[in-house]
Amino acid sequence: MNPAQIKLVQESFAKVAPISEQAAVIFYDRLFELAPQVRAMFPNDMTEQRKKLMATLAVVVNGLANLEAVLPAASALAKRHVAYGARPAHYPVVGGALLWTLEKGLGEAWTPDVAAAWTAAYGVLSSYMISEAYGSAQAAE
Repeated sequence: MNPAQIKLVQESFAKVAPISEQAAVIFYDRLFELAPQVRAMFPNDMTEQRKKLMATLAVVVNGLANLEAVLPAASALAKRHVAYGARPAHYPVVGGALLWTLEKGLGEAWTPDVAAAWTAAYGVLSSYMISEAYGSAQAAE
């Protein structure tokens, strides 16, 4: 990711932060629509899960300029997700749900450049997490 992309991700996330609860609801609704089989991996009461999602996104987004500082937490998160039943194939679905949510939340502020920046950010992070959790061969797929 280049500095301009990092700035776009951070600025656009700042616009979503005020509606973080709604964004998290939209995200999980979309995720469960795209991949209903993953619903069983989550608690019935999603309140805390939604808060964790938005808090984690905030940490990652704010740390993009110093990605090395974020990677240990991302590695630990990836390894925990294995225990929850997450597989490498889930990452693109989660990414799709995230991008869709951001598009809905940002409206006209969701430009091609913002979309490309978020796609790059998610690609970097998800490849790293897959590699950490399952090995580098899985991340290349």
